[in-house]
Amino acid sequence: MRLERLNYNKIKIFLSLDDLIDKGLTKEDIWKDSLKWHQLFHEMLEEASETFGFEIYGSVAVEIFSVQAQGMIMIVTMEEHTEEEELLQEGFVEMQVTIDSTEESVYEFKEFDDIILLAGTLYRNGFDEGSIYYWNNKYFCILKADSSQAAKQLFALTEEYGSLSSLTSHYLLEYGKPIIKEKAIQNIHHYFHG
Repeated sequence: MRLERLNYNKIKIFLSLDDLIDKGLTKEDIWKDSLKWHQLFHEMLEEASETFGFEIYGSVAVEIFSVQAQGMIMIVTMEEHTEEEELLQEGFVEMQVTIDSTEESVYEFKEFDDIILLAGTLYRNGFDEGSIYYWNNKYFCILKADSSQAAKQLFALTEEYGSLSSLTSHYLLEYGKPIIKEKAIQNIHHYFHG
């Protein structure tokens, strides 16, 4: 599990499939709003509270993005309250959950050369889409798969060259510098392998 503070009242939690399995959960437990899921969610909030040094209580909005074959990303937003509301709600957390599923994955790379090597492998395996962005001294490749089997294959191939990022494509579109916006794998293959 990876935690990231996005701003004063918003955190991002990335759970890999291995994290879910270690906790004895499946994605279906989350969709069904099971007791095991609520227990895990409260454990994650406690860890975030300790890590970032703030109290979590009252109303929280939770956006869950399922990333095929990798796990899920949760954006947790703490609602602002007056001091009187804070006293009344201390120790109480109310969840408002929004669930979304995406066929998109974001991978990060230290060197552009790693993306060049990846592009050759992906192109030979039938992938030619994607976008490349640069942010915070790293390269990011946004890739999509049209089925769970394709997503698993994409994940397996890509993990040899880079690692799954906890950043979302929305974040990169807003803050990252675009290098190649469309057909990145095809373009890199053409210029470096073709």
